[in-house]
Amino acid sequence: MVLRTFLDRLYAAAGVIAALCLIAILVVIVLQMTARWLLIPFPGSSEYAGYLMAASSFLAFAYALNSGAHIRVSLLLSALGHHRFWGEFWCMAIGTAAASYLAWYAIKAIYWSLKFGDISQGLDATPIWIVQIPVGIGAVLLAICFWDNLISLLLRGRDNIRAEKLEGPEV
Repeated sequence: MVLRTFLDRLYAAAGVIAALCLIAILVVIVLQMTARWLLIPFPGSSEYAGYLMAASSFLAFAYALNSGAHIRVSLLLSALGHHRFWGEFWCMAIGTAAASYLAWYAIKAIYWSLKFGDISQGLDATPIWIVQIPVGIGAVLLAICFWDNLISLLLRGRDNIRAEKLEGPEV
């Protein structure tokens, strides 16, 4: 129960940070427009907006998965009838494997970018590993969320994903 509460709060916190990144994108765009009107250079503003977009996307993945906001094949799963568990299991197992693979390589990319001292090619010359950290964190959270749901599915017979509003009754 304590672990469930902790994980749900972790996913929600990542969702809040993702939302703050979206607000930061708005701020960067407004600053970019203002700088253009005042003829003040703002090098790298487009890159910063892109970095924030990547951060917001990856940080929101785990929260979106647990909230039932990711596209699911509910119609197909409902059509499986009493075999629905196996369809859910297959989907969750594939998702867990893919998310784990993504997390592994996201962390590996941070390591190699730091080791090689990669910097962005834009005018901002930002070290790429700094930009990759929120992506890596989001990928790891997504993998944890998939593992969490897969284990829950195996132990309880159902995952932790909140039912979608349009989904029919569970079989």
